[in-house]
Amino acid sequence: MNFLIELKNVSVTYKNGVDALNDVSLKIKDGEFAFVVGESGAGKSTLIRLLTREVKADERADVKSVIKVNGFDLIKMKQRDVHKLRRTIGFVFQNFMLIDSMTVYDNVAFVLRCIDAPTKYIRKRVPQVIGLLGLQEKINRYPGELSGGEQQRVALARALVNNPQLIIADEPTGNLDPRTSVEIVKLLKEINDRGTTVLMVTHEHELVRRVGGRLINIRKGQISFDDLI
Repeated sequence: MNFLIELKNVSVTYKNGVDALNDVSLKIKDGEFAFVVGESGAGKSTLIRLLTREVKADERADVKSVIKVNGFDLIKMKQRDVHKLRRTIGFVFQNFMLIDSMTVYDNVAFVLRCIDAPTKYIRKRVPQVIGLLGLQEKINRYPGELSGGEQQRVALARALVNNPQLIIADEPTGNLDPRTSVEIVKLLKEINDRGTTVLMVTHEHELVRRVGGRLINIRKGQISFDDLI
């Protein structure tokens, strides 16, 4: 079985002494969709930062930790190679993180330009993904001219444009109304159906219950629940 994410016996302790994660083990299969929930301070953000190598796991002589994401060994990874990992991940944030001075097209194309993708490919790929998210008619609009739901669709297009193996959506519906939130999750589900693994962090338990799927609950730095609902 192919696991896109694999954690084993992982702990993270910050310099101020806070135990953010405590002996966490987790496996997420290639092509899976999983929700991560938990109260503020439970360890959700630390888990995401761990998967993107923003933080490192504690080094313990008595326990061998494992952190593998998209085929990368994050325990052995050198800092100069972190960008290679992050290129395989698409990110979606609560606050959209769009560039206000750029059109929808340029916001999405920005990701490909950063990795020096060929101009011909950009011109083909960007409209394709924008169309997939139903934004064809908004392609020359600026973020300020879009609704919150439309802005999040642009963020999804940007996350998807580089064909990532994994999409991490960190509270992507936090600034949206309930109806739009469901629409965004359905879009993530559609992206998942096309083969992309999706890990969505949320505090909206009702939304998770409504949509259903794998639920990973983090409580006080540990996984307290991991099952289908």
